This record gives sequence, C-alpha cells and structure tokens, in this order.
Amino acid sequence: MDGTLWDAVDSYCKIWDATFEQMGFKVDKIPRQTLLECMGLPIDEIFRRIVTINVDATKFLELLDENERDMMPILGGQLYNGVFDGIKRLASTYKLFMVSNCGTDGLKNFLNFTQLKPYFVDTLTFGETHLSKTDNIKLIVSRNKLGSPVYVGDTQGDCDAAHQARLPMVFARYGFGSCCNAEFEVETFCDLVNLFIKE
Repeated sequence: MDGTLWDAVDSYCKIWDATFEQMGFKVDKIPRQTLLECMGLPIDEIFRRIVTINVDATKFLELLDENERDMMPILGGQLYNGVFDGIKRLASTYKLFMVSNCGTDGLKNFLNFTQLKPYFVDTLTFGETHLSKTDNIKLIVSRNKLGSPVYVGDTQGDCDAAHQARLPMVFARYGFGSCCNAEFEVETFCDLVNLFIKE
C-alpha cells in the first residue's frame, strides 16, 4: 500500500501529532522524513524508533489506532499516477491481494478512500494477525490456494519477506525504499501493469 499504491505519509504525521497532543506531550511535530524512513515496518517497531520520551506504549498505540481509524477516512492519501485505472486493468485478468504491516484498519481505510475495494479478493494486516509480513504472505497464499503468486513492494523488507515466503518480487522503484535483489523492477505503476498485461 504505502509507497507502492499511494503516499499518505503527511496524513500519518498528522495522526501521530494528534496522538502526542491527546496524550499530553508537547513535542515537535513529526517530520515527514522521519515517518518516511519507517514505512513498511510494523507499528510497534515504528513506535520504538520514533518515541524517545517515557510513555505507555500500549496506551499510545491504542490511541494511535483509534485516531487512524477516525482520521484516515477523511485525510486519506494520494494515489500514484496510473494506480486507479491500472488496478482495474490488472483485476480484469488476475486476482489481486494485499498484505501490509499496517494496523487493523489500514487496508480497509485505503480501499474505502480510494474506492478500490471491489478489485481485491483478500487482504491481511499485521494489526489483524501480529504475524510477520512473511507469515502473512504465506497465509494469503495458503488460504486462497494461489499457484504462482508475485509480490509487489517498494522496500528491501518487502523483498526479503517475499523471498522468505518463496515468492518473486517486483520492486516499485518509484516508492519509498530501495532494493538490491528483486527479480523485476518497474519505474512507474503503468510499467507494472504493462509487465503483466501485454496489449
């Protein structure tokens, strides 16, 4: 989702800022670059990297989750060029799935905000299972009986998880991260669509 289909980092910053304020902490606003460097990580790992003050992690993350559930449907993010039409084209030929390290409602909020929900067969998040991305990929593959799936992502973590789940990786170079050993690379989402659909 993040870095592969859309950019919602500015919205995430607002949600983190609101959570700190509601917890009674007067801290500087979260810089976009700080969250950008954490994209793709599980939320508890992002918390450990960002929060340097003494705060109850469980209480903070529960409030952060509530704020994301309330604020993201309004704030949303910006789809990358070609994503909306490209997803529809891909879904006309392939079954599409989403796996993310986001919270429980992250993918639901994304699919509702972008109106892409009808085009995805199944989704799974860290917030739902508290499993690694590798294990969530394996679970999606298993419960949907997928024969030859391919994973699309934008970080080395995505690539490592895909390979550990024995899937090839398509690296979205336009995203947030870097990757050194993906089987395929694309410069734009339109390139991704053209990789799988030949006119």
